[in-house]
Amino acid sequence: MEFFTTAAGITVHVWDTRDERCPVKPGSLVLLHGYLETMYIYTELVEALKDRYRVIVIDMPGHGLTDSAPADEAGHRVNSLEFQARVVAAVLDKCGVDKAVIAGHSMGGYVTLQFLKDFPERAQAAILLHSNPYADSPEKQADRQREEQMIADGKLLSLAALSIPKMYAEENLRACDEKIRETVELCETHDPEGIIASLEGLRTRPDLQSVMQAPPVPLMLVHGDHDNFLPLEKVETMKESFPKVRYELVPGTGHNSFVERLDAVVALLTRENC
Repeated sequence: MEFFTTAAGITVHVWDTRDERCPVKPGSLVLLHGYLETMYIYTELVEALKDRYRVIVIDMPGHGLTDSAPADEAGHRVNSLEFQARVVAAVLDKCGVDKAVIAGHSMGGYVTLQFLKDFPERAQAAILLHSNPYADSPEKQADRQREEQMIADGKLLSLAALSIPKMYAEENLRACDEKIRETVELCETHDPEGIIASLEGLRTRPDLQSVMQAPPVPLMLVHGDHDNFLPLEKVETMKESFPKVRYELVPGTGHNSFVERLDAVVALLTRENC
């Protein structure tokens, strides 16, 4: 069932499988999408998992049909990781869920780590889908600012058309063409100012390595071997730095393994103690 609720002072678009025709589940899974995506990036994954979990998906702040963070005194809006984690916790409250497995893709993974830092008692386990704990480098911060200017100039859809195909391994582009086209088209639902507020949140986000060094719950990182945004060299560095994290490679995938190899990711997420 899709609905709107108020969480952390903003209107949030939620999809909760609790009321759909499926067996009663022993646990809940929250899926947090990435930058420029909406909850519908997870449509196929939800369908594959809803017999195992009660699945809760939201449009992240500034994306799709969810509002951005309230403006500060100067009128600026920033969808900080801290604010987004509060939104997730408030949605769990509205859904009557005390604890859940939290899984986040890319930007959603940053929020997942912030959630573990701020609300460790609300997580049963956590999954990072193609994400990392590092703050933006100066070069990446400059890239974010250039994207903000493109969006301010009315080029959000052009940016999406360029960026979203890069999330997939080249060999999977044809097979994933429909999903790519859908994701780009759904960018029309984004408020450009909301995406800029999200870019500001990404650009100024804190380093969260301490969470991965000593995760409060079982933590798994799912990654691909053709990921343009999280290359294997960085994953190898993470393995050395964060040995308490479980690492799972999905071969033949880019940044969106849960679309490119749905079956493999479902198998990972349905293991005991995932």
